[in-house]
Amino acid sequence: MTAAVAAAVTGALLATACGGSDSGSSDGRTLRLWHYEGPDSAMGVAWKEAIKEFEAQHPGVRVKFEEKGFEQIQKTAPMVLNSNDAPDIMEYNKGNATAGLLSEQGLLTDLTAEATERGWDKKLSSGVKTTSRYDANGVMGSGKWYGVPNYAEYTMVFYNKDLFEKYGIAEPTTYDELVSAMDEFVAKGITPLANAGAEYMAQQYLYQLALSRADRSWVDKYELYKGKNDFHDTAWSYAANTFADWVEKGYISKKSSGTKAEDAGVSWIQGKSPILFSGSWWYGRFESEATFDWDSGLFPGSNLTLGSGGNLWVVPKGAENKELAYDFIDITMSKKIQNLLGDKGGVPVAADTSAITDARAKTLISDYNTLSDRDGLAFYPDWPVAGFYDTLVSETQKLITGSEKPDAYLDNLQKAYDKGVPRR
Repeated sequence: MTAAVAAAVTGALLATACGGSDSGSSDGRTLRLWHYEGPDSAMGVAWKEAIKEFEAQHPGVRVKFEEKGFEQIQKTAPMVLNSNDAPDIMEYNKGNATAGLLSEQGLLTDLTAEATERGWDKKLSSGVKTTSRYDANGVMGSGKWYGVPNYAEYTMVFYNKDLFEKYGIAEPTTYDELVSAMDEFVAKGITPLANAGAEYMAQQYLYQLALSRADRSWVDKYELYKGKNDFHDTAWSYAANTFADWVEKGYISKKSSGTKAEDAGVSWIQGKSPILFSGSWWYGRFESEATFDWDSGLFPGSNLTLGSGGNLWVVPKGAENKELAYDFIDITMSKKIQNLLGDKGGVPVAADTSAITDARAKTLISDYNTLSDRDGLAFYPDWPVAGFYDTLVSETQKLITGSEKPDAYLDNLQKAYDKGVPRR
């Protein structure tokens, strides 16, 4: 997610960083844990069970869990991890601009020895491991282990089957059919795509359009600096122009420029939008809250889509109880927790797939395996450089409102990207 998903904010991270009254304990009796997954999400459910398992295996040790917001942690983690109030373990976004930046700043614990000793390196596929390791410049894919994902994630198209049936529109299986379906919904006065311009969703629509005209070498140039990235190339130009065209045609509402991802997800859950393009992190919640018949599938007409190993368990450099943190990571990688995560709509990395019983969950994991087999995970658009997430949000909002044309949009992305690319 990119990426990333924003869970409900239940505490003020900034206040935690400044308070100083609840600092970590080094008595080995408390594990301070932060994550931002919603309680009904697959990860939230699995990690709640992991907490129970951890406390059962560590008599006398209490897990002090604090739910944080994705945006909170993204914006304030460097300050918090430089304070005395850093947790023992936390979920953090993967990629060069996030976990890579913190590793370069010396704020994360090197987990290389633990990954080898505990076998985490054997449980993760090569594609998933890409976001676990960072070099001295904070670039993912090689170097030391600074994080461990216990799930994977990817984006897909969610379809409200009831709305398609109500309006007599066929569920699309090709890109042309998707466009045709959106035209039919617009003709009936319905905005087909749920969207969130104020957060990650809008930029992910645009990046997916670029990926539909891209290949692996293009992704490597953009994400890993293996060559010169040109925002006016065929893929980026197609994406910006097509996205602007989608807004103009009414596939995406101009009013969505200020919408949050939570609002877009809820509008889909409430049956207001027939189509939503977003990530597997929504899957468990949709299963539990959507009251209509729905389906999902890979974005049609593209071998690549957004995705990677999931967000990372990281251990702050200043954590007081690191051994307990390592034990907790180990439990989240166990078959019991992995199978639960899969059954609740997550994409496990070390599950016994034959033990997954939920039909939709089997489809979710099958589509992920299809992507993995064809090397189709293309990471997220905000990863390459620090601060690029905010640039993408603000610039894509301008495309939605029409206050900026595609050429100017691409010019501004190029400037911000070039300024942030590390010298190697």
